[in-house]
Amino acid sequence: MTAVVVADAGPLIGLARIGRVSVLTSLYGSLVVSDLVLAELHVDSDRPGARALSAALADGAIRQQALPDVSATVLARLCLLLDAGEASAILLAEQTDCRFLLIDERRGRQIARPRGIPTVGLAGVLLAAKRGHSYRTRILAPLFVLVAPRILTDERRRPSCAPRPAARSALTAVKLPASVRLASA
Repeated sequence: MTAVVVADAGPLIGLARIGRVSVLTSLYGSLVVSDLVLAELHVDSDRPGARALSAALADGAIRQQALPDVSATVLARLCLLLDAGEASAILLAEQTDCRFLLIDERRGRQIARPRGIPTVGLAGVLLAAKRGHSYRTRILAPLFVLVAPRILTDERRRPSCAPRPAARSALTAVKLPASVRLASA
């Protein structure tokens, strides 16, 4: 697949704070962000992860792409429901032949899906990395320790009659959309 991945700021900041932006770039190549998402990344600040994001921009792993002017009114309407970065990421994904939109915010996903934009969160990307064996387990294990317990123990998402899944089987039982899987898989 040659389509690009459009990203919102949240997942990029999360990975940059723990020094793992390379997980995304090794799986999917370069990422595209809108001007507004780039502003939310604060690459010229002293915030945690800013240096990693700045280095990824300098290396071309993260590329900036401007939104066309025709989307100003649509952007303004979306900004009533989402922050400007999420709204611009959705519009960029809609106007680009993207593989998927990397976004963690639930409301952003709910708005993107009916527009025909495939959405994936950071947990889905980490599962794709684990299944593709592109990263050694010792590199990904700390990330799953941070992400998996929150996913697996979220009582609101699991019906009350469903048995509590074991951590290992729940991670392997999740079905990933084809757009998230590795190109070679």
